[in-house]
Amino acid sequence: MSHLKNLQAEMKAARTQAVLVSSELNQRYLTGFNYTDGYVLVLPETAYLLADFRYIEAARATADGEEIRVVMPDTSMLRYVARLLKEHRVGELCFEEEAVSCALYSRYAQMFEGVKLLPGASALIESLRLIKDTEEIRCMTKAQEITDSAFAHILDFITPDRTELDVALELEFFMRAHGSEGTAFDTIAVSGTNSSRPHGVPRPVKLEKGFLTMDFGARYQGYCADMTRTVVLGKADGDMKRLYDTVLKAQTTALEALHAGMRCCDADKIARDIIDGAGYEGCFGHSLGHGVGLFIHENPRFAASSAPDILLRPGHVVTVEPGIYLEGKYGCRIEDMITVLPDGTVHDFTRSPKQMIEL
Repeated sequence: MSHLKNLQAEMKAARTQAVLVSSELNQRYLTGFNYTDGYVLVLPETAYLLADFRYIEAARATADGEEIRVVMPDTSMLRYVARLLKEHRVGELCFEEEAVSCALYSRYAQMFEGVKLLPGASALIESLRLIKDTEEIRCMTKAQEITDSAFAHILDFITPDRTELDVALELEFFMRAHGSEGTAFDTIAVSGTNSSRPHGVPRPVKLEKGFLTMDFGARYQGYCADMTRTVVLGKADGDMKRLYDTVLKAQTTALEALHAGMRCCDADKIARDIIDGAGYEGCFGHSLGHGVGLFIHENPRFAASSAPDILLRPGHVVTVEPGIYLEGKYGCRIEDMITVLPDGTVHDFTRSPKQMIEL
């Protein structure tokens, strides 16, 4: 069953009359068409993709069919939506509460006179996106293969004369040249003291000795990969080796413990207890992992704050990325991306080595 059909089934069960989708990634999830300006109106028995002259030819070639009617409005987009709502006698419209600004909501209220606006579309679609199907897993596997290849390439690219920005740009160029449609997120390549910042920004300065943390990912047919590897520029001293080994132990121990039905908060606790027990309490300030799909950050999350009833299930795709960061000194993170297969086993997409590498 297609993503759109899954949504329509949920709408019928909840007696939802119509859903209006304005966010680009949710539009792509439901229709398979990637564009940046339009709307998708979903009714229990049909759906409309609204596109203007810039996109209409591609939209008709990509999405038009029995499930979706592609139309180019002869008036403004929202006036055309209002026309469709009236035509289908829609009295209640569910909108994306996570994507609609106050200004856009006001336009909805003005244009859709007599229609009750209800939040909840974001949560509804996100609940469907939680479970990845075979095609989605295929795309994410390919995205990670490109990402792994980029890491192998960058090890030969790195020299003392390179800058952090050089490394980030080379990773991005390599991924684009090898099949990525773009980066999954802003590439991180931070060295020395800059590596103590989990989301540090690459600088146009030569690489500092010490840790070099690279967090990057390809995007294939819309789906993201997410991987972090930390290498050492020069030779690691005893303190650096101890810190790296602690992160590695936390990551591999958490990976080995993952199983279908596990509480997501427990996964975080396994890694956090190892890091805290090694004397780095307070130095692992983010959660163990987050869901990945068309969005780089999705549910579920391996976090201490995750509710106890949120369990790891087949079809989930989640990162496992513990780190230790010593403010003003250095930091280290190691990240893989996993999924739970239909038989309940855990599959690690990531193939790049994670033993300490000194360059």
